[in-house]
Amino acid sequence: MRLGAWVSLCLSALLATPVLSIVFVALQPSGEVWSHLINTTLPGYVYNTIILSIGVGFIAVLLGTSTAWLVTMCSFPGVRYFNFLLLLPLAMPSYVVAYAYTDFLEYAGPLQTFLRHLCDWTHPTDYWFPDIRGLGGGIIVMSFVLYPYVYLLARAAFLEQSVNVLEVSRVLGRGVLGTFLKVSLPSARPAIVVGVSLVLMETLNDYGTVDFFAIPTMTFGLIDVWFGMNNVAGAAQIASSLLVFVILLIVIENFSRRRQRFYQQSSTRFSNLPNYQLKGWSAFFALATCLFPIIIGFIVPAVVLSVLSVKYFSVSWTSEFRILVANSLVLSMSASLIVLLIALFLAYCRRIYPDAMLSSIIKIASMGYAMPGAVLAIGILLPLGAFDNFIDSLSREWFGLSTGLIFSGTFFAVLFAYIVRFLTIAMGQIESSLGKISSSMDMASKALGYSSYRGFWRHHFPLIRGGAIVALIIVFVDCMKELPATLILRPFNFNTLAVHVYHYASDEMLGEAALGCMFIVAVGLLPVLLLSWMLTKSRKINDTV
Repeated sequence: MRLGAWVSLCLSALLATPVLSIVFVALQPSGEVWSHLINTTLPGYVYNTIILSIGVGFIAVLLGTSTAWLVTMCSFPGVRYFNFLLLLPLAMPSYVVAYAYTDFLEYAGPLQTFLRHLCDWTHPTDYWFPDIRGLGGGIIVMSFVLYPYVYLLARAAFLEQSVNVLEVSRVLGRGVLGTFLKVSLPSARPAIVVGVSLVLMETLNDYGTVDFFAIPTMTFGLIDVWFGMNNVAGAAQIASSLLVFVILLIVIENFSRRRQRFYQQSSTRFSNLPNYQLKGWSAFFALATCLFPIIIGFIVPAVVLSVLSVKYFSVSWTSEFRILVANSLVLSMSASLIVLLIALFLAYCRRIYPDAMLSSIIKIASMGYAMPGAVLAIGILLPLGAFDNFIDSLSREWFGLSTGLIFSGTFFAVLFAYIVRFLTIAMGQIESSLGKISSSMDMASKALGYSSYRGFWRHHFPLIRGGAIVALIIVFVDCMKELPATLILRPFNFNTLAVHVYHYASDEMLGEAALGCMFIVAVGLLPVLLLSWMLTKSRKINDTV
């Protein structure tokens, strides 16, 4: 095994430490917690988790894939604006959207107040109004916040299509729908599956939304066992079961497409894509399809938060708040850049060094996203705390001085948690893009005298640049919104906007949290707009077909 493989193996082992730590804790005795859960709340946890995952996953795929195809391959009124408008919900934390809709739809909220005034209703018994706090409300809120994961990756895949294949589809007599179902959708399937996996992981990891909407899921049970019963081993066992669930989904999908291969033809990789002109009812349907998720996932909660931000601005805008903004930006930018570099290195090493042990340890290192953030934080605290204690004992023995906490409870611990947590996102996108480059590219690069790594930056990276940008943006925005791991691992007197928002919103003081929410959204808008522009410019689209 070469030096690059050894480096990637050691790096992967380091990143896999928190996951392995949780597995180790999960193997410890947990007492009678499981028998108690099976006889009481576990069946409800499992049922709600399955229904929530199926509902959110299905709606996210439907919204993300359809809108990505429409804005990439079709022409209709407003299509150039939907390129970036459809990304806006990506900057919205799901639990904040849950708070905003509860404020908007509650009995004293603006919608019901308007209906009572319009219809002369005076009492709640005079009319029926749906209660958003429930399983159905959780599915709707999370679906319309998480669908951009599928949209981003599906759009990147559609932009990488071969023009020759699309032209052959036209010659065979297929129209817009036939080309989408028979040609574009199968080729984009790996990217879409990565997007769905991210959506399901976010769904399983979410605690703020399900707790506020009173939806007892496995994650809810995990937190209850950990904090309510003070049983870390039982919580780790529940987390491990969630991890097995995600791995099973990925394995089943990989097995179903084990004999499928999709390569890009270099002669048409950057040729103009065809564009289908939609008119009449087709154009109206496309416009409504793209506009609906934007209204539900961004416009309504943004309006609610904007009104509250203006109302409570004098209370929220302080010097402490500006420090929170700086903390969040520095932490998120550092983590996203490090994650991207690690993902590029590991994904390429996995491609050029087909070693079973290396591949396995990289897979383990990429499982951090499937672990709830709070439990992953415990997995980081255990090894870091043990290492700090080891260094401290050596320092006391040799020098008579105490070193204290060097890594745990510091900025490094939070940064490390972000890297482990979000490596899956970058790895999935980078490997999906690399998988579309034929192995003949590697052989051609070596024939020209390039080393493996020089060949990557010279030949491979330009072809996967769009996917790398997608990974960078998603990780950055997710770091801005990350909450559980930050709450546990942050240093003393170090807070982020997400922590600030959670403290106020969990106490139902949405007005005080609104300005922080809007800053998280505003910070996410600039990279989202840049991402949309670069993806669009990465490939031109013809005016008509």
